[in-house]
Amino acid sequence: MPFPSASAAPLATLEARSITAWFGDHQVLDRVSLTMPAGQITSLIGPSGCGKSTFLRILNRMHELVPSASLAGEVLLDGDDIYDPEKRLTDARKAIGMVFQKPNPFPAMSIYDNVIAGLKLTGVRADRARKDHLVETSLQKAGLWNEVRDRLRAPGGGLSGGQQQRLCIARSLAVQPRVLLMDEPCSALDPTSTRVIEETMLELASEVTIVIVTHNMQQAQRVSSQCAFFLAGAGKPGGIVEHGPTDAMFGDPQDTRTADYVGGRFG
Repeated sequence: MPFPSASAAPLATLEARSITAWFGDHQVLDRVSLTMPAGQITSLIGPSGCGKSTFLRILNRMHELVPSASLAGEVLLDGDDIYDPEKRLTDARKAIGMVFQKPNPFPAMSIYDNVIAGLKLTGVRADRARKDHLVETSLQKAGLWNEVRDRLRAPGGGLSGGQQQRLCIARSLAVQPRVLLMDEPCSALDPTSTRVIEETMLELASEVTIVIVTHNMQQAQRVSSQCAFFLAGAGKPGGIVEHGPTDAMFGDPQDTRTADYVGGRFG
């Protein structure tokens, strides 16, 4: 009997409503609202320090890991607030996965065990056949299967940087998330690895909603269908200046600050 795939679940819409965030007394975001459509790639752009990565981490409750952090507002996954007191943290992390800027596989753990590491963390039980299936399908979706299929028991830390990042994508996919957050996933990679990761993202968008933070304007244009431009003024918290279809944001921005940023005149 075939195993159910991640695509069996309907594509998910993620919506942030009036997100305001602080680190201690320092406000970093001010009333940020954004809808991230189901089955699309949304890119978050803007200069360093404008709150993009903070916003991304709020989307799967990682903001809570910082002792001084606090926030107001709602994050809705298909209409349900993931910050509702009755919602479990592990449910949010399972539904909304994260891939970080620097590849972070468990270096001494095998490629196989890296892929299934998230199952235990999210309380998913699986027999050996199920694990084998998840490892193969997750590595296939991450574009890594053909390169590692004959060495699944080798350490994950022995892979190249680009392969390690794809291994981290596979690890996130193994718990079958409905949304995948990616924080500058290619910033530490060479152009060839970047191209492979971008191709992987475009293929994954048919079955998982993706939100990516990137400082690479060309990457935002290549992979995303929607774009949001974040900016923080001097001594003021970050917010969204403009958002909309990526082609319009780069081809016909409505705000002069957006035009200056995507045109490389500041930031």
